Amino acid sequence: MHCTSSQDKTSSTTTMTEKDEFILDQKFLQKHINLVMLNDPASSAQVLVSPDLQGRVMTSTAGTTGKSYGWINKKLFESGDTLEHMNAFGGEERFWLGPEGGQYSIFFKQDDPFDFDHWQTPRLIDLDHYPVKSKNHQKITFEKEAQLTNYSGFTFNFRINRSIEILSPTEMLSKLGLSPETSVAAVGYQTTNSLTNTGDQDWKENSGLLSIWLLGMYNPSESTTIIIPYEEGTEEQLGTIVNDTYFGKVPSERLKIDSGLIFFKGDGKSRGKIGLNPRRAKNICGAYDAENQILTIVQYQRPAQTDRYVNSLWEIQDEPYSGDVVNSYNDGPPEPGKEAMGPFYEIETSSPALALKKGETGIHIQTTYHFEGTEKEMDSLLNKLFGITLSQLKAVF
Repeated sequence: MHCTSSQDKTSSTTTMTEKDEFILDQKFLQKHINLVMLNDPASSAQVLVSPDLQGRVMTSTAGTTGKSYGWINKKLFESGDTLEHMNAFGGEERFWLGPEGGQYSIFFKQDDPFDFDHWQTPRLIDLDHYPVKSKNHQKITFEKEAQLTNYSGFTFNFRINRSIEILSPTEMLSKLGLSPETSVAAVGYQTTNSLTNTGDQDWKENSGLLSIWLLGMYNPSESTTIIIPYEEGTEEQLGTIVNDTYFGKVPSERLKIDSGLIFFKGDGKSRGKIGLNPRRAKNICGAYDAENQILTIVQYQRPAQTDRYVNSLWEIQDEPYSGDVVNSYNDGPPEPGKEAMGPFYEIETSSPALALKKGETGIHIQTTYHFEGTEKEMDSLLNKLFGITLSQLKAVF
């Protein structure tokens, strides 16, 4: 086994056919960006990572059917162009930083209005290359020195460290608390992401804080349902169950809440976003594609006590640290007559707001899994991980 770059021959995919989605995606991406392949020696699972796009996980496969799980914006790659506000190249886990909006935003310049014409994704998390610090066939680590100035004029100097490690079947089962007899086709990888304050000032709430923000773009289908567990309790104690007003209220036929679970359609046909505050969110969420019998799970390291998360709403905020920790976005036309960006759906997690003293480091760890199998196997996994049967899930929408 070895680490495969865009210059290497594809020697680890001989068991797959030329029609495999993953191989086709790999060959397509190799024409446009450098790639590193992570392989698991105990299975045929593979993960494609690009140093050219912030150490982004472009896509992955369990290797048995050749399915490719990450959404890739081939139209944008083929255009050879870059866009003004954001380059949505896709990829199933990209490294971003928050907050997006508010008086401590890093997406708006000081005194600019909070509108689309002035919204600008920092190049650091959009187009920058991240240098490789170390790599082998199972793990790659990136390190990047950086500087950003927020809407209030505070300048952050920091170092980004990001590592991606493919997991063995045993490690995947252990992290999810599943029994060893679970034997479905799977791929899993864990990313460890950190910011170190390298400047000469402490980061304080009254001048703005950064957060680590991880976003995954996945292929939608008519039968994809996003599943987000939540802590049950009164609104007085825990706040609103779900924030569904990011881009206008999500219609009830696309969002359901039932006994500790939130269900959100991931069909890529209607633009909408939801979020959970840290008192409601649990450390796991996912999506099930009934058409292709693929279960995607996202798990993140959730601090026990922290409730300070950056607020990304596009306005001067009364509560700049009352943001969400888990989000999901379903793509669709931004308005009638306009094309969707994708289509895709997203699952996102964030670290707390990082009040780092000089030299301190903040970390956010996320693990992504994809499982493929029979309906019986998927039913068993859904029941173990979310307490719901496949027939119940199919009846939601």
